Amino acid sequence: MVDQGSTAERIRPAGTGWALRRVQPTDVEPLVELRATVMRADLVRLGRFDEHRVRQRLRDSLSPEYTSVIEVDGELAGCVTVRPVGDGLWLEHFYLAPRHQGRGLGAAVLRALLAEADAEDLNVRLDVVQGSAARRLYERHGFTVEGEDPIDVRMVRRPGAC
Repeated sequence: MVDQGSTAERIRPAGTGWALRRVQPTDVEPLVELRATVMRADLVRLGRFDEHRVRQRLRDSLSPEYTSVIEVDGELAGCVTVRPVGDGLWLEHFYLAPRHQGRGLGAAVLRALLAEADAEDLNVRLDVVQGSAARRLYERHGFTVEGEDPIDVRMVRRPGAC
């Protein structure tokens, strides 16, 4: 991706009702709460949920220069971070508010991000929590398993994968 800092300003598909915009300092705490909400069920299932840690992890690892807020009709609907690493990109902190899940928004955002990665001939890697429904989304978009441990599944998508 040529200019990671401007990705948010460039992705505004016409007629979709959603857009990406650069994260602002005032977005951080709403995104922290969104992460806690979205991750709760999977982390509880794995015996790893901690009210403080689930929030602090986002505060500690957020890369504002690579993070976009997902808006639907001007309302905060989620976020995603895509940062350069090694031979490609690392996708993380991809969260959608529950009311926006299961409606194709995640797939649409992912398609747009992957189209940019493909244009730059970059691999995209991510971790998904074991047993998470999000894994099916990633598999549908060409991600394959690179490795796993009891908590996470590491996945990769090579340029041009379906």
